[in-house]
Amino acid sequence: MDKKTFLYEEQTKLNAKLTPFAGWLMPVSYTSIFEEHNAVRQNVGLFDVSHMGEVFISGKDSLNFLQKLVPQDVSKLTKNKALYCQLTNKNGGIIDDLIIYRLDEIDKDYLLIVNASRIDDDLNWMVRNSLGFDVNIVNDSHNYSLLAVQGPKASLLIEKMGIKKENQPKFFSIKRGEIKNINVLIARTGYTGEDGFEILVKNHYSAYLWDKILEDGMEFGILPIGLGARDTLRLEAALHLYGNDLDETVTPVEAGLGWSVAKDKEEDYNGKDVIMGQLNGTVPKSKKLVGFIMEDKIPARHGYEVFYEGKKIGVVTSGGPSPVLKKNIGLAYLDVNNETSLNTLEKTLGITVNIMIRNKQYNAKIVKKPFIEKKNKKDNL
Repeated sequence: MDKKTFLYEEQTKLNAKLTPFAGWLMPVSYTSIFEEHNAVRQNVGLFDVSHMGEVFISGKDSLNFLQKLVPQDVSKLTKNKALYCQLTNKNGGIIDDLIIYRLDEIDKDYLLIVNASRIDDDLNWMVRNSLGFDVNIVNDSHNYSLLAVQGPKASLLIEKMGIKKENQPKFFSIKRGEIKNINVLIARTGYTGEDGFEILVKNHYSAYLWDKILEDGMEFGILPIGLGARDTLRLEAALHLYGNDLDETVTPVEAGLGWSVAKDKEEDYNGKDVIMGQLNGTVPKSKKLVGFIMEDKIPARHGYEVFYEGKKIGVVTSGGPSPVLKKNIGLAYLDVNNETSLNTLEKTLGITVNIMIRNKQYNAKIVKKPFIEKKNKKDNL
């Protein structure tokens, strides 16, 4: 039976359309996907992402432990800051992608936010790799709810709720604070390409906080947002979805995440030889992730085959409509280490490929990612 978040009753009151997702019963939409998408791009939206996992890491070897697990250099993470990274296996494949927050708390050194579908796999991998480290790994996912407030008016809403702009965390930072007299951890992170916050709150207060955010947000045109718009928003921003664009057969380099790999990290970590070899060209990549825009008015979906000059060269990982561009967009892995005609090209940007949809091929153009300008990295004051 699918689990329910502590906001399930609030969602049913709002007539949410619910569906199973990663072992949870989650809202797909409340009004329509396009209306919710546009609310986040133009105003502000509220997401229940309580299905995500929260793992706290502490102990005198917590830093060294994390250094072994991820390609990022966690030693450069100062207090109250965050970084995006991947949990990699021995072959450099991605077990999960996650955000690591360094906390300024006595009993908790780091907070890891992990994907809902990967909580058990992540924990098993962490425990297997903890031998010889003085470290505490605590899965506290069942005690917390996670609310995301995203959009250009998110900062105004958070200010109205009691946290002045000058006291709000900067981009990829986290702070302990109070909203409506409720103690929370608030981070300036998200999964939409917009400015916004993710608020970690004890389950007991989550429904009250949800209602208050919607109440105070009415002034700014707030809408509750479901998984449907969450997917179209992240796709426009070319943000990866685990299980579609990432899995244990793909390395960070092949996934276009080489920017998140520390180039000067001395410590060894799982898959380092493969990952660094792909970065410096001594280990071949088997594929690379590209973005595309359909030239025909038809969406390409996960699993559809990609062709070039009559030969299969890859597969679509994510695809669907872009409400902003009013076109169908997507991500696909193209083979770069086999005998295909694609190997004759030094670059794939700008080429036209064919995607097989219902036994017919349709044209798509390879374009630069992301599909829209991200606004979450701008000065948020």
